[in-house]
Amino acid sequence: MKGIYRALFVLHIFVGIGALFGGSAAIIYPKAPLGMPLDPLKNTPFDDYLIPGIILFTVIGLGNIISAFTLRAKSKFQGYISSVFSWALVIWIVVQCVMLRAVAFLHVLYFIIGLLGAGLSIVLLFEQRLFPANIALNLYKSIKGKNISE
Repeated sequence: MKGIYRALFVLHIFVGIGALFGGSAAIIYPKAPLGMPLDPLKNTPFDDYLIPGIILFTVIGLGNIISAFTLRAKSKFQGYISSVFSWALVIWIVVQCVMLRAVAFLHVLYFIIGLLGAGLSIVLLFEQRLFPANIALNLYKSIKGKNISE
């Protein structure tokens, strides 16, 4: 179980720090963050990278850093928090690919990282027997119990 906590902690710190840097660059230099041209935004509702940068910084960046610290603090809600921000990363990547009408290697990498984080978060929920894992476990026990008694 320690390995799951460590893996999730590393994933959240990695994603969080990257998103804080990328988001802050987009906030400070919305017309060309890290040398990125505005051309990819032509099919999006954005004129520059300011709004995406704010979302990247707050939701993905701060969210993953907070998630890492709840894992370290062994919060009761760590499975939920980790799951929410892992799925937020997956959604962020999907929306970004749809809006940009392109898929790059980093999109695939971060999509996989998000799915991995979500999967590990579900393992935490099962281990702690929290909702929705408790429903699945109770259903499994009731089905298993009926098969034995029949």
